[in-house]
Amino acid sequence: MTITRILTAIFIGIFIGVGIYTFQYAEGFSYVSTDPRVCANCHIMRPQFDSWQKSSHHKAARCVDCHLPSGFIGKYIAKADNGQRHSRGFTFQNFHEPIMITEKNGNILQENCIRCHEPMVQNLAMVGKIDTKTVSCVHCHQSTGHGERTGLGGMNKNSYMRENL
Repeated sequence: MTITRILTAIFIGIFIGVGIYTFQYAEGFSYVSTDPRVCANCHIMRPQFDSWQKSSHHKAARCVDCHLPSGFIGKYIAKADNGQRHSRGFTFQNFHEPIMITEKNGNILQENCIRCHEPMVQNLAMVGKIDTKTVSCVHCHQSTGHGERTGLGGMNKNSYMRENL
């Protein structure tokens, strides 16, 4: 065996070992579950988790019901996409604080609002499916799901109203 092969094997072993340790330390297997406590694994999500527990949706919806697509494959693709983005952001400390929903995830949220509340909002839902900029559920219902906006990121209702009247 040459020195190059030995060094290559050592580096591959270190890489795999660090990867396994990191996955275990980060409770990697928990992320395939639908348990809302998983969302609070990262300290940055604690305010969202705590406010969800006090919200009107606590007994009706878990984090995944609102924030991930309803289909099996889409759900795990979104989990993988969010997981890699969050992992990269937290590792390199280049994420927005307080955490903000992305446009892509905002669209998923909008679709889930409409899906769950379609009997109530079917006339608005048709407009919302065509142009989510026209009708956004969270525009009027910002505190739904997480309670009051204090410390949760984004614009609070009062500042929006003052700026846009």
